[in-house]
Amino acid sequence: MNRRIMLFGATSVAALGALAATLRPGPSARAAEGPFEIEKTGAEWRAILDRAEYAVLREEATERPWTSPLNDEHRPGSFACRGCDLPLFDAAAKFDSGTGWPSFYQPLENAVGESADYKIGVARTEVHCRRCGGHLGHVFPDGPPPTGLRYCINGLALSFAPAA
Repeated sequence: MNRRIMLFGATSVAALGALAATLRPGPSARAAEGPFEIEKTGAEWRAILDRAEYAVLREEATERPWTSPLNDEHRPGSFACRGCDLPLFDAAAKFDSGTGWPSFYQPLENAVGESADYKIGVARTEVHCRRCGGHLGHVFPDGPPPTGLRYCINGLALSFAPAA
């Protein structure tokens, strides 16, 4: 291995580390601005959410891709906010985007809110629960018909209820 390859490798690792640090929010990060129908203190949210769910829903973290069991959920039913149980997506709108996160082409009516997100230095559209403000993920304009949208959602932000 020559010095040029080693230098390139070390530089690449450092750049990826810096990028990863920007993707993991610090303590100042928070869910969307309210007011919301459901408002709780940090302690109240921590009492009902586990550590990883709290990080995603309340601190806008992102779970690792391919880790959610909801990626493989294909039964009829609905996906709800893990924080407040508001139904967000019908299972019929779910599709395999190949990204490693549960993806949907449209939310249920009056289920989600959106806001601008510049945390990684590029404009993205953040998606949150309209009832509790919990961070769900992001929406991108590269989804399938009929909407052309891809709601890329953290599985930790969701619960699944099969159809009766």
